[in-house]
Amino acid sequence: MYVGIDVAKASLQVCVLTSPVQQVSFDNTRSGWKALAKYLKQWDAVWVAMEATGRYGDGVSKHLYAAGYRLSVVNPARIKAYAQSQMKRQKTDVIDAHLIADFCRTQEPDLWQPLSAEGEELREITRHLDDLKDARQREKNRLEAKPKSKAVVKQIEQLIALLDKQIKQTQKDIEHLVKQHPHLQSQSNLISSIPGVGLLTAARVMAELGDLSQYDDVRQIVALTGLDPTRKQSGSSLNRSGGIARMGHSALRAALFMPALAAMRYNPILKAFAERLKAQGLLPKQVVIAVMRKLLHLAYGVIKSGIPFDPNFGKVKLSTP
Repeated sequence: MYVGIDVAKASLQVCVLTSPVQQVSFDNTRSGWKALAKYLKQWDAVWVAMEATGRYGDGVSKHLYAAGYRLSVVNPARIKAYAQSQMKRQKTDVIDAHLIADFCRTQEPDLWQPLSAEGEELREITRHLDDLKDARQREKNRLEAKPKSKAVVKQIEQLIALLDKQIKQTQKDIEHLVKQHPHLQSQSNLISSIPGVGLLTAARVMAELGDLSQYDDVRQIVALTGLDPTRKQSGSSLNRSGGIARMGHSALRAALFMPALAAMRYNPILKAFAERLKAQGLLPKQVVIAVMRKLLHLAYGVIKSGIPFDPNFGKVKLSTP
């Protein structure tokens, strides 16, 4: 039996492909997850699919996996493409849940595996680091607006100082966690052997994507990160790049931006790669995005091979996207 779940912050819209189709809603809370797991027991061989929605879907996915259900957590870009292929133009929670269930029925996507306990902790800490940095930037923006109250300025400055301290401590916590677990340390060493990529970026990649060796194709990783290129083509009048999909892990895309800039200066392979793209007329932003994508290719390569970055090997293998 195929089941689709449209995940929202407060609710879960569920579609079961019975005859007739059943549509039901549950709260996106622990009690709601338990009620959903119990509800699904009335069918044999249940296969549940849902979109990868980040934090909102973490709880229900882990609960259904623990309850023994087959579960697929799918890149939203694939669901969107499937909707377009089916000529679906309306969008509601009920329609989306039915679409996800039908996608599961026809495409039978890969089954989802949860992160290890240390992987979960790494994801939580790295996301907390992002929250702290966002909070610091908000306070800096307030300070730049030059409040007239000296008392307000003083408190903002104190808050920024506190956030700076917490950011430094959180970065140390990430490093300590990675060093505590040999497989995290091993993968971190491999990924950070790529010029331009440091330990914190490697930790972010591992936190959001898990063990890269579990993927069959690097294109899966690129798609999950939302860096897969799109193209708009119609006859002879329209044939141009449509940018990137922008689905999936937006935080990981943001985390790869500065390493891409560093790699364009210090990584001999990606420096040459970026220069070729510039010579072909690509805009600066397009070049950076292409380098971000190649960083994922290189990270996947070193993890799959178990061999640290080798610039001589990469010069032969790397090609223009």
